[in-house]
Amino acid sequence: MNTLLHICCAPCANRPIESLRQEGVTPTGFWFNPNIHPYTEYQARKHTLEDYAREIQMKLVIGGTYDLRSFVTAVAGDIDRRCAYCYRVRMERTAQYAAQNGYDSFTTSLLISPYQNHQAIAAVAEEMGRKYGVPFLYRDFRPLFQAGQDFARAHGMYMQKYCGCIFSEEERYKKRKKQVRAGDTAEKGVACHDTD
Repeated sequence: MNTLLHICCAPCANRPIESLRQEGVTPTGFWFNPNIHPYTEYQARKHTLEDYAREIQMKLVIGGTYDLRSFVTAVAGDIDRRCAYCYRVRMERTAQYAAQNGYDSFTTSLLISPYQNHQAIAAVAEEMGRKYGVPFLYRDFRPLFQAGQDFARAHGMYMQKYCGCIFSEEERYKKRKKQVRAGDTAEKGVACHDTD
């Protein structure tokens, strides 16, 4: 089975890729993440994924470019509910590309994160699968999260400290500032951290 795997970042994707391959599924990586800002962050995550895809000999499709203005315009009216838009735009583009290019199914590495809204991601992916006529391959990758983080650290992968959008970066710094004021100086670096 050929599956198009939407990838948010290499640290979140490494164990889902391995798990799918063990099932006999051939994943093709699909990078489409207009939510990642600023440009240097977008490039760091993309380059890390490109390097990893080469290392494991996985085909990788770059499905978009850096697009701060369109993303901010789309979420500006309701920043606190931006994640719903973010999930929808990424799952729609993934399903559309999968359907247009003959993939048997599609899925996403977002399903590994205990910090994301797992049910919302799965629901919108199912909806987009029906819309474009390509099955959504649901997998609960969350039990693999820590192993993926450990693998990423051991392999020296770039690991981000916020979900992706400029608003999640702002929330990370606000949260850290509150922790420092409260006497908690421990900083956590978690890939694909959803702050909503």
